[in-house]
Amino acid sequence: MPRPLGDLEDAVMTRVWRWNRPVTVREVLEDLRRERSIAYTTVMTVMDNLHQKGWLRREAEGRAYRYEAVSTRAAYSAALMHEAWAASDNPAAALVAFFGKMSAEQREALRDAMRVVQSADPGDPGETGGSAGR
Repeated sequence: MPRPLGDLEDAVMTRVWRWNRPVTVREVLEDLRRERSIAYTTVMTVMDNLHQKGWLRREAEGRAYRYEAVSTRAAYSAALMHEAWAASDNPAAALVAFFGKMSAEQREALRDAMRVVQSADPGDPGETGGSAGR
C-alpha cells in the first residue's frame, strides 16, 4: 500500500505527472518557486526520496538526473482508495458513505468506469450476455 504523499512530495509528483516527461530538479524547483520559497537541495532531497520509495525512476544526465514517474496519478489514487476501503470494518457501509459524498459528475464518472470494467469482463454473472452456469 502506498503511504499518502506528504505535501511537498505531492507538489513534486503533481508536476511530474502533469508534465508527463522526464524532468530535472531545476525544472521542478523553478515551478515550485512560483508558489513558495524553497531551496534546490530541498527539492533534490524530496526527488531522491521519491526515487528511493519507488515513485520516480531516474537516469543520469551529466552530473544531474532526469526523473520520471513510475506510475500514474490515477494508479496512486486507486491504490489509496483500495487501501482505505480494505481497511474498513464494514466495506459496504464505507462505499455507501463514499458514494454519498460524490457530486453528480463524479457519480456519472463512476457509472462510466463501471461500464468499462463490466465490458472488459463479459463472463461476469451480473451482466446480461454472460456465460450460463457461472
